[in-house]
Amino acid sequence: MMQPKRRLLGLTVPLAPPPSSAHHAPQHPPPFKQLTSYPAPYYAPYPASQGLAATAALSAPLYPSAPGANQYSTPRSSQAPQAQLYQGPLGIGAPPAAVSAAPCTYATPSSGPQVAVNGQVSAVSPPVLQHYDQTQPVVTQSYKALEPNTGDCAGERPPSGTPSNSVHSSPGHHPGADSSTTGSSSPVPNNYESLEDGSYPDSSSLPPPPPSSKVAPPFGYSYPNLHPAYQQKAPSRTDTTPSYGGCNPPGYQPFSQPFPSMSQLSTTLGGLSGVPELQVEGLRPVNLLQERNILPPSPLPNPEPNLSADLRKVNCSPDTFRCTLTNIPQTQALLNKAKLPLGLLLHPFRDLTQLPVITSNTIVRCRSCRTYINPFVTFLDQRRWKCNLCYRVNDVPDEFMYNPVTRSYGEPHKRPEVQNSTVEFIASSDYMLRPPQPAVYLFVLDVSHSAVETGYLTIFCQSLLDNLDKLPGDTRTRVGFVTFDSTIHFYNLQEGLSQPQMLVVSDIEDIFLPTPDSLLVNLKESRELVKDLLSSLPGMFTHTRETHSSLGPALQAAFKLMSPTGGRVSVFQTQLPTLGAGLLQSREDPNLRSSTKGVQHLGPATDFYKKLALDCSGQQIAVDLFLLTSQYSDLASLACVAKYSAGSIYYYPSFHHVHNLPQLEKFQKDLQRYLTRKIGFEAVMRIRCTKGLSIHTFHGNFFVRSTDLLSLANVNPDSGFAVQMSIDESLADTSLACFQAALLYTSSKGKRRIRVHTLCLPVVSQLSDVFAGADIQAVTCLLANMAIDRSVSSSLSDARDALVNAVVDSLSAYRGTSNLQPAGLVAPSALRLFPLYVLALLKQKALRTGTSTRLDDRVFAMCEFKSQPLQHVMRLVHPNLYRVDDLSDQGALHLNDRMVPQPQLLQLTAEKLTREGAFLMDCGNLLYLWVGKSCSESFIRDVLGCPNHSSIPQNMSQIPEQDNPPSARMRTFLSWLQELRSFWPVLHVVKDDASAKTSFFQHLVEDRTESAFSYYEFLLHIQQQMSK
Repeated sequence: MMQPKRRLLGLTVPLAPPPSSAHHAPQHPPPFKQLTSYPAPYYAPYPASQGLAATAALSAPLYPSAPGANQYSTPRSSQAPQAQLYQGPLGIGAPPAAVSAAPCTYATPSSGPQVAVNGQVSAVSPPVLQHYDQTQPVVTQSYKALEPNTGDCAGERPPSGTPSNSVHSSPGHHPGADSSTTGSSSPVPNNYESLEDGSYPDSSSLPPPPPSSKVAPPFGYSYPNLHPAYQQKAPSRTDTTPSYGGCNPPGYQPFSQPFPSMSQLSTTLGGLSGVPELQVEGLRPVNLLQERNILPPSPLPNPEPNLSADLRKVNCSPDTFRCTLTNIPQTQALLNKAKLPLGLLLHPFRDLTQLPVITSNTIVRCRSCRTYINPFVTFLDQRRWKCNLCYRVNDVPDEFMYNPVTRSYGEPHKRPEVQNSTVEFIASSDYMLRPPQPAVYLFVLDVSHSAVETGYLTIFCQSLLDNLDKLPGDTRTRVGFVTFDSTIHFYNLQEGLSQPQMLVVSDIEDIFLPTPDSLLVNLKESRELVKDLLSSLPGMFTHTRETHSSLGPALQAAFKLMSPTGGRVSVFQTQLPTLGAGLLQSREDPNLRSSTKGVQHLGPATDFYKKLALDCSGQQIAVDLFLLTSQYSDLASLACVAKYSAGSIYYYPSFHHVHNLPQLEKFQKDLQRYLTRKIGFEAVMRIRCTKGLSIHTFHGNFFVRSTDLLSLANVNPDSGFAVQMSIDESLADTSLACFQAALLYTSSKGKRRIRVHTLCLPVVSQLSDVFAGADIQAVTCLLANMAIDRSVSSSLSDARDALVNAVVDSLSAYRGTSNLQPAGLVAPSALRLFPLYVLALLKQKALRTGTSTRLDDRVFAMCEFKSQPLQHVMRLVHPNLYRVDDLSDQGALHLNDRMVPQPQLLQLTAEKLTREGAFLMDCGNLLYLWVGKSCSESFIRDVLGCPNHSSIPQNMSQIPEQDNPPSARMRTFLSWLQELRSFWPVLHVVKDDASAKTSFFQHLVEDRTESAFSYYEFLLHIQQQMSK
């Protein structure tokens, strides 16, 4: 008899392991097929025209960088003029001859402006991203009350007055909604694009735009000629009038009021030339070859823009929103001279202690560019305000005349929206295309033999049981579970069953859902069945002999299961997928881990996971990947499923619940935060900027719906983003440049919210002012993103050369304008740490050569650079080193009832270590406590609980709780460091004579290694390159 194609077993849960399939020979998977029809989707499928674009972009390399670049890559030139001089680093422009010529395989020419995100090119209309942050404690100026920041995020809409070029990680966009009643009684748009970009019927009232012949260069440096499919053309502007031209009626006198007008702000600012102390500090020449101790004793303070006190007070917090240049060059030519990248770094959904939450029927926005009203607009009188991005004059709606905080009427400039640069609006139904989705969580678990061996399943089930009541959500929250080895196992948790039922689907070539209506269940109604399943699951596969992994089919099943609603898929994988769609072969050669000639296989081996991620993003599904493995698992391919669906990636090499206790602790801590942190669903984000500026490249985990509208199926408080910008038109008409990021999302409670961040920076016309305002940490992080792209699209050596050239070019530009003698290596004070940070970058796992580095380790380091906020990236690049055997309360930080010691930062060199001391190194996700051989026995006894140095255990990863002051200070300092981050850092206690100290010394970036310069040698190399 012919065997039926689909086999389905209905079994109850407390069972022996599911039957093993016979030996499955690895097969080449058929191309991934999308569902022919979506089961009751909330969002319509992509328009057909977008499908082509999406498919075309799928074969893009892994990482993007410069405009027109591949996804995680820099542009490839089909015409690399050999005679052209290299003028910039990375996406900033590497030597043309070094960029391999390759035809574009995934971008099709189109009539619209071409933009690239993470290196992909797509023809789209210009939308805008938006972002949030503020360092000042926010006053309770909300229509509601000031709410603790516990909710999730809301989506955002696109603007229209500020066209921008951008780089897309994926082409195509979905319909969406993002519009509420605006201050000027504008018609309500019917999708995300019209909501955010503000193309309104009354555009005839705007002054006619003069023809613009300018084509914006893609970045602050000249590029090699690009393949036609990569070239980016500046989108036509709907309004290119001068800042003030055609906006005010002739002879109109602005209404006298306390809030400064734009002209008053201009005169107040005055440029850096009027603030000599800033010039003296930022431009003070530093001879790097003579001044070795350039590292400040405490962490670098966030740079303060040269603004008036009133503007600084309301400006966005640099922890949320910061620019690589705190003084914006007036023209692209001036930016080119500085040889520094212009870009923004965003942490839009970060945890905040206070957040002004505004509930109002009217969300006031510019009728032209759709900017949200903010502290930097100008009120011409009580009834009119001028947009600070496109300069259009808008009406003040009647409702906005009332201030709910002071309960007074007639003072619109005192409303909370105009007093805080970070606010959150409760959005009306106008900002929805469907009812807000519930919180839906699906857990997809590897239960093969290797997975059971690691012991992760027991840890996961226990952690979820402990945090089940803390999952973000409400009474509508739904959960589901899928396990897989060589077959796919579903679990029926329908209310009314006496115990869970396992349903096994063995036909992985044509996956289907056995009972679609009972696999995702209401958590409140089926809580007891969920608890029963989590209690039984670890024991069900204890004796499994299945060694295969059908991850691809399991993800296909998850997509089908989640498509009707959207939500979050959490995938736990422990090995290379070996069966069904998406199967992978090992590509790593262990003998080449220390190669200095180049690193292969940094990009994906198949586009299956990227295609699947794009399909997931279209249905508002984000996929988070937990990789717990002791062998190569091709993270370069697997990571695509998280990158393009706005998910997160967690990596635990050599994980084992018994043999690797530090990784076990990290997994437990990370999992606890992951399950309980706030989350936003079906989000979109847009960034708008002052007319004349444009965005051309994005970095991070997302899907790009259009030029500057990012689709974030999920948004979490631990993700960061970066964008590159260019100056299309002169900013001579204004002395201020503004940037606004808006994030529209659905909270876990089902509320549609809009979080808005606005940043204001001065515009300068002098090259010296540009150098004085350089934010070296932001510059380093943006260059790191660009280098990752370059290493994938071109080569690792090309990326490393471009980083060195970035330092050479910027310091050469400074020397050329400062009339300095060529003797020595001189940098402006603002850039004094630039060579050190770049050298540190070159020694990181992501970019280093000549040091044994596992391929998965390297790829994960690249993923971290691309998706983490600035503070975390900087700890990865340049760790903090402290001496801790003599901690005291002198200069301690007072936090509530705690005294947190603040030891001085030390240079990352063995010269600063002594065998009589103990030193703590903070590497972001790792903490090393190095204990010298002759360290005082009192410290070892009081803090480590050991009688002497020789008795310190080899794998010590915990500081015992001892009842004495040194122990209390040490534990307070450690807990303070650990509390400051979202990813739990593992502590390693390293003895001076232990073999483990090698990894500790690898982080001493100022010292020479067999394959890399010392800091002093690197400075000499820079000087040599500058003299050529």
